[in-house]
Amino acid sequence: MTVVMEKPEKTEAAEPAAPAKSVRKVGRPVMIGAILVVWLVLFALLRGKQTLSLAVADLTDLHRWINDFNDSIGANRNSNPLFLYFFNEIRLVIDNLVTFVQHLISQPSGARPVPEIGWLGVVGLAGFVSWAVGNWKVALLAVAGFTFFGLQGLWQESMDTLALILCAVFVALLFAIPLGVWAGLSDRFNRLMTPFLDLMQTMPTMVYLAPLTLFFLIGGASATIATVIYAAPPTIRITAHAIRNVSRTTVEAADSLGATRRQSLLKVLLPMSKRTVVMGVNQTIMAALAMVTIAALINAPGLGVNVLQALQSLDVGTAFNAGLAIVIMAIVLDRVTTAASAREEHARNSKNRFEKWRRPLLGAGAVVTVILIYLSRTYLWAADFPGDGTVGSHIASATDTAATWVQDNLSGLTNAFRDAITNGLLNPFQTLLTDSPWWLVGAVLVALAVVLGGWKSGITTAVCVGLLVATGVWSDAMTTMASTIVATVLVMILGIVFGVWMGRSMTADRMIRPTLDAAQVMPPFVYLVPFLALFGPTRFTAIVAAIVYGAPVAMKIIADGIRAVPATTVEAATSAGCNTWQIITKVQLPMSRSALTLATNQGLIYVLSMVVVGGLVGAGALGYDVVAGFSQGELYGKGLAAGLAIVLLGVMFDRITQAAARRAGA
Repeated sequence: MTVVMEKPEKTEAAEPAAPAKSVRKVGRPVMIGAILVVWLVLFALLRGKQTLSLAVADLTDLHRWINDFNDSIGANRNSNPLFLYFFNEIRLVIDNLVTFVQHLISQPSGARPVPEIGWLGVVGLAGFVSWAVGNWKVALLAVAGFTFFGLQGLWQESMDTLALILCAVFVALLFAIPLGVWAGLSDRFNRLMTPFLDLMQTMPTMVYLAPLTLFFLIGGASATIATVIYAAPPTIRITAHAIRNVSRTTVEAADSLGATRRQSLLKVLLPMSKRTVVMGVNQTIMAALAMVTIAALINAPGLGVNVLQALQSLDVGTAFNAGLAIVIMAIVLDRVTTAASAREEHARNSKNRFEKWRRPLLGAGAVVTVILIYLSRTYLWAADFPGDGTVGSHIASATDTAATWVQDNLSGLTNAFRDAITNGLLNPFQTLLTDSPWWLVGAVLVALAVVLGGWKSGITTAVCVGLLVATGVWSDAMTTMASTIVATVLVMILGIVFGVWMGRSMTADRMIRPTLDAAQVMPPFVYLVPFLALFGPTRFTAIVAAIVYGAPVAMKIIADGIRAVPATTVEAATSAGCNTWQIITKVQLPMSRSALTLATNQGLIYVLSMVVVGGLVGAGALGYDVVAGFSQGELYGKGLAAGLAIVLLGVMFDRITQAAARRAGA
């Protein structure tokens, strides 16, 4: 048999491979630039068409339907079983709780022309509690702060605010700590809760108010319930985080000793996470203070009423005096709870020879406090704060004088700054958003969401855009978006400048960070006051207040991101001959990209919250719609729709920036 050997055919594999053509991937900046160019071209062609503009007094069918629904609820509030046996009962319980605490410390009780515990007893009680949970320094701060409320002539208003905070925090913690523990023990429940917590923390404070008045009417009950909902998420999140971060070996050791699940929780998990849980309580108290002040819009008593009335009448002095009281209360509550979280560790590590005398001294302090409470219940001078608030009058007068001087002497500078930002950035961008066809803006937003955050972000944005159109306040939503984005850009500029400085210099960090921490304690309501004096009642006032409100969190996040860049990488760049500017722009900022995106996320949320509150001082748009809905019954439906639009903007901003942060960190 003959085998015929055939010559193998040449295959393509046998030939030398041709060099593959390199495919250059289009970067995100190029794609974003292309989207913006297309937008500008189409804007020039279609300007003014299909903008969905709506006059201030005009209503859509949705707004009228909401008004009719509100009227129907009002007519059937005392006959509908859902209200009779559910909403009205909740309102009654909360009202009784708030009234009880108010009669206890702020308002006349029964036949008494003064509360059950007068000013002297409250000051003594505040000092003793601060000492018991913290230390003598915060006790002195509490005594001084509470006494100053009376000197300002704002004792009852301050105590009304404190009463609302105490009630709201008490109710919030009843739910928040158990839910936080459950979320810490169960990954499934934690995943279920996370979207709701994200939504609750994304929504600005004003948005909570309108829906709750629909079911609970205006007043202290609605304010307290809104505060509970707004203030609970920090404790839930932080408690869950604390439970999950307890050492697994410690839990396993308890299990090996035969501890039941309940014993493990009460004897191991909660005691070991106590300090972190107290930090969550601190955040809940700060959130409650922010909410109860803005709740003056729905007739909640307290300092917020003074600030709101003063802002509406452009009385800068009165607004500053009441705002100062809110700031002092925030500082006192923050320092007391912060000291409480560090109390046990301080006692364990302290070498102070007076620490062993703490318990006897606390006993003596308790006796003194009881005596002060007795005096405040017995004698009018110890029950009703003496004086007529001359300190507050002097503060208001000095503030008015300073505001007048600023307006007379610095108006040229402040007006030039305002006009430069307004005409150079805000007006062109607002025109682009409000005069473009709604579908074009929606398409641009969806495209940007896809490029920055992926398809999921694009789908979320498309849904939000569709719902924004349905609310009937599209044009106002675009005006609010313009102010929010312009303010966020300025926040990020400040955040990068100061964040890089703080990240590269520990000295700068030690100097600046305490100021940033103090700024984050202040409720957003208060930020409007000084800028109202500088710039008057304009939308620019809200933008500047939003910048100052949002910048601290951006600075801190960016500083931490810069500091997290490995020192070896910076040293390698330095040894390669890079100067400081090159190290910052070529090494530290690119390697901190995820921190920059997170800072943008937080800056957007903070800025949106303040821009909306700015509706009180001439910012207009959605903030004004919400405020007008509270004060003018025929605009209630439009105000509620505007609140929904604010939520949609917040969700859209949050989802896009969070997805972008995840991409940057991947």
